[in-house]
Amino acid sequence: MPSNTHLSLPSDDGDTRRHVPSSTVSSSGQHAIRFTEPRRDEAVRREKWWGINLSRRKGYRKREWWFASTAIPLLAATFGPLANVLSISALVTNWRMHLQVNGKIVAEPYGVPFKDPEWCYWINAASLICGFIGNFFLLMNFTQRIRYLISLPATIVLWYIATGMLTAITICMEIYKPPKQPLEVYTQGYWYAVMAATLYFVCSMLLMINMVGFWRGFYPETFTLTEPQRMLIVQTMLFFLWLAGGGAIFSHLETSDGQEGWSFVNALYFCDVTILTVGYGDLVPTNDITRGLVFPYSVGGIIMLGLVISSIYKFATDLGNDKVIKKHINKVRSRTLERTVTSSIELQHRELGVGGPQTNPRLTISGPMNPIKRTIAPRSSSSKEKQTSTGQKRPRLRRVVPLHPIAWPRKPRLLLLREEKDRFDAMRSIQRSTTRFKRHSALMLSICAFGILWAVGAIAFWQAEKETQGMTYFQALYFCYVSLLTIGYGDLAPKSTAGRAFFVVWSLVAVPTMTLLVSALGDTFIAGFSKASNRIADFTVLPQFGIWRSIVDNNPWLQRWLGRKEERRERRERKRKAKEGMPVGPAEEATADESRDIVVDGSLSLETLANERSVEAIFARHLPTTIKRVADDLKSGEPKYYTYEEWVGFTRLIRFTVEGTHEQNEESLVEWDWIGEDSPMMGEDGEAGFVLDRLLESLGRLLRKRDESERAEEVEGE
Repeated sequence: MPSNTHLSLPSDDGDTRRHVPSSTVSSSGQHAIRFTEPRRDEAVRREKWWGINLSRRKGYRKREWWFASTAIPLLAATFGPLANVLSISALVTNWRMHLQVNGKIVAEPYGVPFKDPEWCYWINAASLICGFIGNFFLLMNFTQRIRYLISLPATIVLWYIATGMLTAITICMEIYKPPKQPLEVYTQGYWYAVMAATLYFVCSMLLMINMVGFWRGFYPETFTLTEPQRMLIVQTMLFFLWLAGGGAIFSHLETSDGQEGWSFVNALYFCDVTILTVGYGDLVPTNDITRGLVFPYSVGGIIMLGLVISSIYKFATDLGNDKVIKKHINKVRSRTLERTVTSSIELQHRELGVGGPQTNPRLTISGPMNPIKRTIAPRSSSSKEKQTSTGQKRPRLRRVVPLHPIAWPRKPRLLLLREEKDRFDAMRSIQRSTTRFKRHSALMLSICAFGILWAVGAIAFWQAEKETQGMTYFQALYFCYVSLLTIGYGDLAPKSTAGRAFFVVWSLVAVPTMTLLVSALGDTFIAGFSKASNRIADFTVLPQFGIWRSIVDNNPWLQRWLGRKEERRERRERKRKAKEGMPVGPAEEATADESRDIVVDGSLSLETLANERSVEAIFARHLPTTIKRVADDLKSGEPKYYTYEEWVGFTRLIRFTVEGTHEQNEESLVEWDWIGEDSPMMGEDGEAGFVLDRLLESLGRLLRKRDESERAEEVEGE
């Protein structure tokens, strides 16, 4: 091997490195190959642990940090305002209450609060200020008014300070000034402080993960928000402002009317139950002013909630399509491409390479390597080992790639794709499997989220309500199920202070989750039921024209059986005509073949076009009509999947205006692989958008050619 040959070998983390072999002479006089690495790779390996980009050394991929770069900041921006609302509730409400009023024991939500220590109030106010300022810095980060390296660390530090303050005063309250059981209990304000501290802490931890991804160089410091993401942030802030403002208004109106039990936290619970359309009936307006206020408030709250849920659904769908679904289809496509062979000879060679040793192994340069089956060694001039002068075999120096003690995996079965249509069908199969994966994965995630909220929420309500109303776990499951479906019978409702405070947070998370579950069910089971119902109606009460023809087209075996039956009928007909002396010959068959070449919509088929003399004129006549048809497909809004025969027609309409190979390669018209990365079936604009762009380019070339021809004729005429 020449000493200046460079071999690019894949490393463990998927990075391709250049190994420079150098020749040395051993004691036996033989040349040995010694692989060295450039100093650049040594510098990379010696990179400090605090380096900004450690992706090559650690083996990470940028696409694996998509959740930290996109979803985490939006989660923090969504739960940050909720934490502020909970912190407000903890500030405006005393944390302890008496349950004995006028010698009678009342329910927990309707006790009489008494004043907290001064240190509790002022530390609580300081934590609220830190939470608001941290949320402000986060918004400035999204709008790029303040740099990422300033705004995000400020948000993290301020929210950690708010967490520490709330945690400290809740612990100190429990140690130094606890309520005297059983006639004194904590109010909802205390439990709101606990949940606010939890939300601040969780959001800070999530933002720290985002900072780690930035320090390692996986994404830039700027956030590029899409329209659904921007609307989600704005609508979430407006919704929580509407919720807190409604609680303050209803509390003021009911308290001014002399009603007891309408504190801010109880009014906040009433607004939450009203907007979510649960309606337990345990807390209702008592005067005409608040009853009249329910009309606009409930309508506005339901509209805002619907907008927030719609933005969450769009964000989750776009994020899943952009990150999860594309990653899945690229993974399946790459596996299919690795298993693909184009001939039976290649299939045999690949099978030998997988199942046993190769007779003439070829060293792979700058390509993926299977470390189990291949070694790095100089190629021998023959299949036999060279022997020394003593008659013994000369030992051959080879460097085997070190193997880890792993199990021998079973190799996937190879795919023999002889024709281009086979590759097209393989890509169509990948698309169908990806569609099923998308629907089923979304459904499974939604079911898991629903199950977790249902079961964990039932545990929380069971523990919170078992002393107040003797709730069992089964009753808690029943209560959570009725609440998730917004049925709200009212036979069970949270009556403890901890239960009501937890219900506000739990319900605001559970309702969007339930909406995502219903949407996933609509894409799978409901869509299948609707399709089956329409299919039955096509054969029974609402018969559809051409339904039997579609069944024949979708079942090749039935089509072949009917074709053989039609051929037997035609042979009998020809025999009958021959006996009667009627002419039967090539002219009639040609006429029949030509009639079969006519497409239903009146345009000529590809076979007819190939037999025409002026093919360019016919293509030019069909180009505008094809552009119009594809444009209609694009305007319909539904993704269009063309058949292979349609793609053949599009390809001819695109290529007939190309005069040379240089122009064709320059504009990258139709040079693609159906399973490759440049496949038109994986385009961002869909197949219709890809075809429309190429057809318009072909139309432009056709017009330029005609202009040049007219100019040439004018010059010749002169």
